[in-house]
Amino acid sequence: MDTLTKVQNYNIGENMSLSRREFLKSSAAASAAAAIGMSVPAELEANANAAESNWRWDKAACRFCGTGCGIMLATTGDGKDRKIVAVKGDPAAPVNRGLNCIKGYFNAKIMYGSDRLTQPLLRVNDKGEFDKMGKFAPVSWKRAYDEMEKHIRIALKEKGPEGVAVFASGQYTIMEGYAAQKMMKGGFRSNAIDPNARHCMASAVVGFYQTFGIDEPSGCYDDIELTDTIVTWGSNMAEMHPILWSRVTDRKLSDPDRVKVVNIQTYTHRTCDLGDFNIIFRPNTDLALWNYLAREIVYNHPEAIDWDFIKKNIIFAAGPVNIGYGMRRAGEKSFKDGKYDALEMETYKKEMSKPVSALEAPALEPYGYKEGDVMKNTAGTLKHWEISFEEYKKSLAPYTLDYTAKLVKGDPDESLESFKKKLKDLAALYIEKDRKVVSFWTMGMNQHTRGTWDNTLSYNVHFLLNKQAKPGSGAFSLTGQPSACGTAREVGTFCHRLPADMMVKNPKHRAITEKGWNIPAGTLNPVGNQHIMKIHRDIEDGVVKFAWVNVCNPYQDSANAKHWVKAAREMDNFIVTSDGYPGISAMVSDLILPSAMIYEKWGAYGNAERRSQHWRQQVLPVGQAMSDTWQWVELSKRFTVDDLWGPYTLRNGKKLPDVRQEAYKMGYKPDTTMFEILYANDRAKSYKIDLDSFPQKGYDNSECLGDERNVVGTDGKVFKGYGFMIHQYLWEEYASFGRGHGHDLADFVTYHKVRGLKWPVVNGKETAWRFNVKFDPYAAKHAKENGRGSEFAFYGPLAKALPSGNLTGVVDKNKKPLTDKAKIFARPYMDPPEMPDETYDLWLCTGRVLEHWHSGTMTMRVPELYRAVPEALVYMNPETAKERGLRDNDLCWVESRRGRVRARVETRGRNRPPKPLVFVPWFDERVFINKVTLDATCPMSKQTDYKKCAVKIYKA
Repeated sequence: MDTLTKVQNYNIGENMSLSRREFLKSSAAASAAAAIGMSVPAELEANANAAESNWRWDKAACRFCGTGCGIMLATTGDGKDRKIVAVKGDPAAPVNRGLNCIKGYFNAKIMYGSDRLTQPLLRVNDKGEFDKMGKFAPVSWKRAYDEMEKHIRIALKEKGPEGVAVFASGQYTIMEGYAAQKMMKGGFRSNAIDPNARHCMASAVVGFYQTFGIDEPSGCYDDIELTDTIVTWGSNMAEMHPILWSRVTDRKLSDPDRVKVVNIQTYTHRTCDLGDFNIIFRPNTDLALWNYLAREIVYNHPEAIDWDFIKKNIIFAAGPVNIGYGMRRAGEKSFKDGKYDALEMETYKKEMSKPVSALEAPALEPYGYKEGDVMKNTAGTLKHWEISFEEYKKSLAPYTLDYTAKLVKGDPDESLESFKKKLKDLAALYIEKDRKVVSFWTMGMNQHTRGTWDNTLSYNVHFLLNKQAKPGSGAFSLTGQPSACGTAREVGTFCHRLPADMMVKNPKHRAITEKGWNIPAGTLNPVGNQHIMKIHRDIEDGVVKFAWVNVCNPYQDSANAKHWVKAAREMDNFIVTSDGYPGISAMVSDLILPSAMIYEKWGAYGNAERRSQHWRQQVLPVGQAMSDTWQWVELSKRFTVDDLWGPYTLRNGKKLPDVRQEAYKMGYKPDTTMFEILYANDRAKSYKIDLDSFPQKGYDNSECLGDERNVVGTDGKVFKGYGFMIHQYLWEEYASFGRGHGHDLADFVTYHKVRGLKWPVVNGKETAWRFNVKFDPYAAKHAKENGRGSEFAFYGPLAKALPSGNLTGVVDKNKKPLTDKAKIFARPYMDPPEMPDETYDLWLCTGRVLEHWHSGTMTMRVPELYRAVPEALVYMNPETAKERGLRDNDLCWVESRRGRVRARVETRGRNRPPKPLVFVPWFDERVFINKVTLDATCPMSKQTDYKKCAVKIYKA
């Protein structure tokens, strides 16, 4: 049977007696009644108490999206027999206040699928030898790690640090991500570690850096209750962030006349049901829409500009526009080797140059381009320079109501006059003096070939009106994954980052990190360019020889997937996947490792409002599964100072020095292992485990203590635990990088007592609104020091000294300091690299649905969620279907220049596209839609654009 269709039938408590079931029903009824304030009959309450008499309740964070809901887990039993028997929303959690979405209520069942991976699996031949073309067979942890060690050594010898790569994740726990980063960057000296958060939040990150000089939102979820205007931009909050949407809905219904909701989307979906009005726009033209709003302010309502705020806190900036589309460039090995056919090259050639189209020509005119000009593209750059307000005003001139409406209108059945009225109404809501406005977005703005530009444009409008970093007002990026903020961004598991907003290319930041990790100066690699798409491309080009997949599914989630699957299977490499289930990435791999899932380990996540949350291990992992932290720490035991810290020459000619002599001076020996240096050092061992004290008392700790499964470890012996509190050590060492630097985190024990805290946590108090002197102690400190008398201080340190010029380039190379100031950017509308034409006549957009999480690896194994949405459908307009001779439930082919998939037609579903667009979610590995999508990225952030490519559809 197909692994995907092995839907498990595990039913919590299925072997209980009838009377026990009745008790459980009583318990559920009592809980529900209490939640809505009903009085509970005495008999029902007594039955509920009896049912729960031996239950242990404990708090945790939800496994799914970046909202960061708190849940309560009930377990019963002992040791290997302890199971999770109930899940409910945590009434004390400030994010969700006791409410869960449909996925949240099934947090336990995701761990109990019938095909959970329980032991390592290696591809072998009939003799039991590793064979890339062999079949999977069970092996010991020791045998698995013997193979990993062997192939890592081969990769290092042949290609150096760039030959060893990790597909990391925004679903790592913070400890897992930090452990992985230490070994990769401090041990292997490789920056080829990049999270799948690159696919979901990288444009938001670069937008934050460019605008504020520091990452993550200035506001918090309390803005929902404090605002009177919610505008969603490319964000189906009702399905992707349902708990936040419940708060938006509550706010709207609390004052329906005053509170306005507007949804700006490429197709109609469930979020639109609440809208006072909805704007359906042509894909990619949200850039023009933001510029239209800014133009309305600057040209038609200059009185709305808060010039006092602007002069004290803001400068204007611009950058190059000929930055390409983040695709492969001419001369790359796989192009030379003929791995891309003529149809694919029709799109890829635009990476090097393209003619300026009639659509984009007016927007590009202020930058020196006219229709028909050939724009020669260079690789994307983060460089930018200061410009005058008059130059910024010039950049807005093209975005008149007429030009914007004709360019942006996405539904051909809507009249132009109706659309124009919506644009004017939208502008009026933003401009109204005493109206608070929150702009929310997710993938619609981030998964965009100009995603960084789009993010910066959002802040422009809010800054001009002084409606940013204030309670109830601000542009707010919503995170997709549970710890894309906490682990990918804050820990710094991106290829170019280090903890607490530090960067690998910055020598001061490398020195701080080397000191914090107690490794020799010069160890860290300054070249951090192997982002997640480049890792795929480097595998195809034969550069990466060893790749390890952690807590993600890159062979299902990456665009243009057939190239990467083929490279993984046919190139000379060794691919490892650690997972709970056999998804596409596992089946593509050479070695599969069974990973402990979320409540089978201690952990922490960081959510979209800067809230860090911790939980304890609730149950033992299944079979021989172990956490990703353990897997990384065990790998470190196999490599020594002499193995890893000698000299290397990178492919760009950069030389990494031999740091072994410095290591010896520090007291390390040639055979000192990375385990001893990075994980089991004196500082780590100082974190003792106290079995009689909080938070350890009464809870399992498989990494630190071992457990009664007696797992035979990577050395062939029963693993008995590390003997110290490694989770606390990893947390405290990581947190030490941000304390005192605007990224302050509380201590490990405190987080186990509270329902999360929003950083910076200063003197035990969390920060709700950053950069605002009233709420942020760092802003108050900076405002006092800079003496400008401002209510704000945008104290982020990155890119705070700029040359100056105009829209077309730098005029004065002398850099001017921009202390505590943020930026408003001039960014034009530009076409995406692939648009519908006569052959491929439809836009394809991909995304998620409420019931399933990402690639469906977990949620498709929950019977209730599987039955609710058992397959991915092609959502299309009824007229689009009729034109192609299709009806509901018909099978059709969705085909692009890269590949095709077969799926069932749906014209009356929750997603209702306009005629030129179809939507296909990507959770279903049988409808492998990422074989169809284009691997174009934002050239600045390297985030993939899954929302825009051209397809044709015909009957299957």
